[in-house]
Amino acid sequence: MTPELLSLEPATGAELWRAPVSDVDHEVALARAAWVDWASRPFTVRMETLRRFANHVRAEAEKLADLIARETGKPLWEARTEVESVIAKVDISVSAYSERTGKKRLEGAMGAKMALRHKPHGVLAVLGPYNFPAHLPNGHIVPALLAGNAVVFKPSEKTPAVGAALVALYREAGIPEGVIRLVIGGPDQGRALAAHDGIDGLLFTGSARTGLALNRQFAETPEKILALEMGGNNPIIAWDTGDLGAAAALIVQSAFMSAGQRCTAARRLIVRDGLYEPLMAELLKLTERLIIDHPHATPAPFLGPVIDNDAADSLTEGFLALMMKGGRVIKHLERPDESRPFLKPGLIDMTGIADRPDAEMFGPVLQVVRVADFEAAIIEANATRYGLSAALIGGTPAHYDQFWANIRAGIVNWNRPTNGASSAAPFGGIGWSGNHRPSAYYAADYCAYPVVSTEAEQPRAAIGVGLADPATEKLS
Repeated sequence: MTPELLSLEPATGAELWRAPVSDVDHEVALARAAWVDWASRPFTVRMETLRRFANHVRAEAEKLADLIARETGKPLWEARTEVESVIAKVDISVSAYSERTGKKRLEGAMGAKMALRHKPHGVLAVLGPYNFPAHLPNGHIVPALLAGNAVVFKPSEKTPAVGAALVALYREAGIPEGVIRLVIGGPDQGRALAAHDGIDGLLFTGSARTGLALNRQFAETPEKILALEMGGNNPIIAWDTGDLGAAAALIVQSAFMSAGQRCTAARRLIVRDGLYEPLMAELLKLTERLIIDHPHATPAPFLGPVIDNDAADSLTEGFLALMMKGGRVIKHLERPDESRPFLKPGLIDMTGIADRPDAEMFGPVLQVVRVADFEAAIIEANATRYGLSAALIGGTPAHYDQFWANIRAGIVNWNRPTNGASSAAPFGGIGWSGNHRPSAYYAADYCAYPVVSTEAEQPRAAIGVGLADPATEKLS
């Protein structure tokens, strides 16, 4: 009997979807057979096909948002914003392709012309995450298809139903079946796809642990493109500010939106000593008001459950480990129902704890550290192997200039949350947050490679140096 993959709703535990596990060899073979024809089609044809995809998503927006909400547990309002991002990605990617990988012609020497054009890699594998199961893989897939690649997409084993729905929408829009293939399965299928000889590259969004393993694996295949978009241990510095309510709101948005399951979520709050007490009072007051419920609840919740019980167990154990290291609990990470993965956000003061783990706790946990001066705040913010997102709340323009110049991160914000990055800008980080291939607007850069040509209609050449004189040769 063919094994099946089962998807459950985090909020209820009810079965949502099931399907047979895929044959990776079969899926890659179909993509390899199809990509040349797709690449040979004019860019305008690929562009219009993907614009039809955006229209199909628009027509099915509420249905897709409901599926995302049920499979991830995120509130329906947030799932709707994810669908809007899927739709917007097409026009953004068309603009990015034209700007970053379009054709250029320059005048060369002796009447020749120099041409810059781009070619697709071939077959690209895409490994998607569970926190944004439509938006984030779509951010790789759309630019890859526009460039002329075929795609073999493996969604997270925790959100396969959304991945299957996304692929169905591509095909309904006219993307040939061989050009977009779906791999259903778990880690074994993911490893098989990443290691397959039939792919020409891998586009990944997920954890640093998996990304590091992929980086080691691809070190022996430099001919294959590898784009890694990983996580972050992101800092948010709160400095002098007269609006504590706004500061608390920015911190809550940064740390607890999507139940803390964003790679750009704030994991560490760094506070000036004199601001600590009033800010904590405001932050606790706001955090206690957050509604935590199932995706379709009324009134609408701010956050839903984390993805599953295993994730909830791991976060609970991680919070306990911080306490055992000497952390002082400001607000306990609570789990109202042990049978379901709902978590009430936790706050813990880790000031003075020397061996704090430099890890991404992927959930609603915020560590707080008090510092005496702004230089110490920046040192503390940079005390991580990651480098995805960082934000400063309050401070003067001089503080922000100092922060921007010294912080190690790919996204640096002032009086804005650490999360909520625009797809119309590049997205990515340094260190353990990625391998310097920022996605979003810059995804065009890794979905095609540049080809430079010098071209002339007639051959014209002469060698003017280093040749013997013909008359001298005759005499000898």
